Amino acid sequence: MAPLLEARSLSKFYPVKGAARGAKLHAVDDVSLTIGAGESVGLVGESGCGKSTMVRLLGRLIDPTTGQILLGDDDITAMSQARFASSAGRRRIQIVFQDATESLNPSFRVAQAIADPLQRLLDMRNAADIDKRVRTTAALVGLPEELLQRYPHQLSGGQRARVGIARAVAVEPSLLILDEPTSALDVSVQAVILRLLADLRDRLKMSYLFVSHDLNVVRLLCSRVVVMYLGKVVESAPAEALFTAPRHPYTRALVAAIPDPARRREARPRLEGSPTSPIDPNPNACRFHGRCAHSTDLCATTMPPLRAGGADHFAACHFALASTGGNP
Repeated sequence: MAPLLEARSLSKFYPVKGAARGAKLHAVDDVSLTIGAGESVGLVGESGCGKSTMVRLLGRLIDPTTGQILLGDDDITAMSQARFASSAGRRRIQIVFQDATESLNPSFRVAQAIADPLQRLLDMRNAADIDKRVRTTAALVGLPEELLQRYPHQLSGGQRARVGIARAVAVEPSLLILDEPTSALDVSVQAVILRLLADLRDRLKMSYLFVSHDLNVVRLLCSRVVVMYLGKVVESAPAEALFTAPRHPYTRALVAAIPDPARRREARPRLEGSPTSPIDPNPNACRFHGRCAHSTDLCATTMPPLRAGGADHFAACHFALASTGGNP
């Protein structure tokens, strides 16, 4: 069965002002991934790895430099971002942004914020039908009707998060991209919103791409995890396999950094040094070379491909296949 969404060799390069002529920042570099119908995929990595650019590319908020994005059988990169915004496919991919306050129009009441995509993407014009859909969607995400006439600044952080989710799911998308949707919330509110997202996924049968720094959240919500480092995918695996037996040294360091009182006396792998520059990186060297404790001359001269090392488990490391969770 064809995946719901497939990215093929996706890249996004930005020209760098003030640098050498023709220099480019490689935000996303030759990334391929798939998301199946009803699947929840986690996308993780430290700041600057390319997660946010992937969100914008897959959500068709920006155009790729190279590569394709297939939504079912449709190549949605065959049209510009501007054209896609008004196409029938726009409603199938919706985004819940990191900061609900910044993503909501401050001059729109809650009801208007939820109604806006219904009018733009579903061409709904009947006021009674719009009002019914708005109220139904608000109830679905736990928003009381008395809040529908309030403005964003009159809501709490959790309530604004629910409005952002309601606005996205109102048009019944196939794929919901969640860009750090709980990072700006208090811990107690985060738990409530995460339960809501899990419930909506099961009830509405949507696929999720969940972008987060919090690996515990990703493990809870996602069936598969993709790890990015400096614009590249370095590991992709079923969630349980990735957390119990990570094969890439970078993934091991991320997993080891998860707080766990039971392991507080264990020696854990740590990331030393700084990432290499994303501006015109060496195409023949592993992006993690220089920070990896296991680097060899091979890593400095040959980019490791993303290779299978188990059931649906892939890692871009020359020595990953020999690993069972310990050293390469």
